[in-house]
Amino acid sequence: MATAAEKAVEILQSQIGTADGHGDWITVDQDRINLFADATLDHQFIHIDPKKSAELSPYKVTIAHGFLTLSLIPHLTASIPQQNPEAYKGIVMGVNYGLDKVRFPNPVKVDSKVRAHRELMEVTLVNPNTVQMKNKITVEIDGEQKPGCVAEFLSRMIYS
Repeated sequence: MATAAEKAVEILQSQIGTADGHGDWITVDQDRINLFADATLDHQFIHIDPKKSAELSPYKVTIAHGFLTLSLIPHLTASIPQQNPEAYKGIVMGVNYGLDKVRFPNPVKVDSKVRAHRELMEVTLVNPNTVQMKNKITVEIDGEQKPGCVAEFLSRMIYS
C-alpha cells in the first residue's frame, strides 16, 4: 500500500512545469527594511538612509536588502492556492531545505508592492514519508518589468 508521500509524488509529477499562480501583494515599507537591517546588522545607507540614498543612489530611494526579498518567499507563497490539495493530505510539517539558484534582477524600492509566482520544477520521494519539491519562485514588483528575485526553492514535506 502506497504511503501518503508516495501518492503525493504521483499526483505532483503531473504538475511539473505548471504554475500555481500568484500570491497576495505586500508592501515593503521602510519600517520592514529597517527591522531587517537591525536583524542582519546590514545598515548600508542604500537600505536605511532616505536622504543619502536620494543624493547618492542611482535609485534615488532606499531599497530592500536582496536577502529581505528572499526571506519573504515563505510568506509570499503561503497565499498561492495549491493546484491539487489531495497531494498535501497527511502533511505533518514542511521545512525549507535550501536553494539551488538565486538571482536579484531588480531592486525592490521602498514602498513597492511585491508578490510571488510559483512553478513546480521537480518532485522527489526522499523516503516513504518525505517529499522534496523544487519550485521556481519569482518575486514580482508591481509596476516593474523585471522581478526582484528569482529563486529555485527547495522544500521538504513530511507526511504522517
